[in-house]
Amino acid sequence: MTANLRQAVGSLLVVGLGGTELTGLEREWLRLVRPGGVILFKRNIVDASQTRALLDEATGLGASHSVRCVDVEGGTVNRLRDALAALPSAQAVGSATRKMRKPALAVEFGELIARAVKAFGFNTTLAPVVDLALPEAGEILGSRPPGTNAAEVTEFAQAFLRGLAAHGVVGCGKHFPGLGGAVSDTHFVTPEIGRTWRQIWERDLVPYRELHAAMPMIMMNHAAYPSTPGKNRPASASKFWITSVLRKRIGYRGIILSDDLEMGGILKFLPVDEAAIAAVRAGSDLLEICHSAELILRSYEALIVEAERSVAFRKLLLARAREASRKRARLYPNQVSRPLSTKQLDALRDRMFRFRERVAASGTYTISPRAAAPAETS
Repeated sequence: MTANLRQAVGSLLVVGLGGTELTGLEREWLRLVRPGGVILFKRNIVDASQTRALLDEATGLGASHSVRCVDVEGGTVNRLRDALAALPSAQAVGSATRKMRKPALAVEFGELIARAVKAFGFNTTLAPVVDLALPEAGEILGSRPPGTNAAEVTEFAQAFLRGLAAHGVVGCGKHFPGLGGAVSDTHFVTPEIGRTWRQIWERDLVPYRELHAAMPMIMMNHAAYPSTPGKNRPASASKFWITSVLRKRIGYRGIILSDDLEMGGILKFLPVDEAAIAAVRAGSDLLEICHSAELILRSYEALIVEAERSVAFRKLLLARAREASRKRARLYPNQVSRPLSTKQLDALRDRMFRFRERVAASGTYTISPRAAAPAETS
């Protein structure tokens, strides 16, 4: 086993942390694994200063040009809501954009989210959601999708991504190839989505087909599509969906990220160590493991063992790590944005509140008494 192999394996992982500061144990395994990125949740975030310190220390123990990501979509998925401010959902902004005929509203939404995540030291937000708001997934996705059809979703996502890019923040289109037809939640089970290949290609995949050059990162979901050549295999472990469709047919050249490998949608299908190997074989560049240090280390060791056992897998993994490293270096030439002063943070919070009021005035969004969306889980 070589240090080069260990470093390559670690660089493919995006890992979660337990609290608001590193423990001694976390420092030890971060030094060992040297992950390619860190993802934080509400459990990790108190304020901008603390979050930046945590990110600085954690990524300082990892690979260079680290991904520093967080879920800030607006609405119910906004890990910065309590530490900074609430925002309307993508669905509310998309509806307001169309109702008011102001495409710039979605651009401004992207800009506000970009300013917010940069203020806390992140360089990536795992947004926009580009799933279609279909009736089947209404209870699962809620207000996360920005529109009911491909044209609405594409129009919103294009503007939103422009807003992110204007401030140097990387966006992530999700959840490929689409969760609009899911009647169950990938956090707990592997949904079997009955949509045909033609339906998916002509509807669900349109935002990816039209915007793939503008999406620096795309996240794979853990659903299965039995009425397609992907059969019953979760998309996150499927060479058909990742390599044949996303890479070759659509022509995507950015970073492909798995959704969290601790989710039931993949663990009901494969143990986490086998899931990590399958995701790399299928074509993913980065693997998310968001909570358990034990599962992070199990996946890390499993990838090493498989690379030592199989010459073909070792060659594949090393090539994937080199390519992913090149992509990270291109996306993240400057590691950390400058912190904002208290006055600047207050001004940003005020802008976010005024944006919420404007969206609410369109009749597509209601500000609750505490000006926040429903609680979310980490």
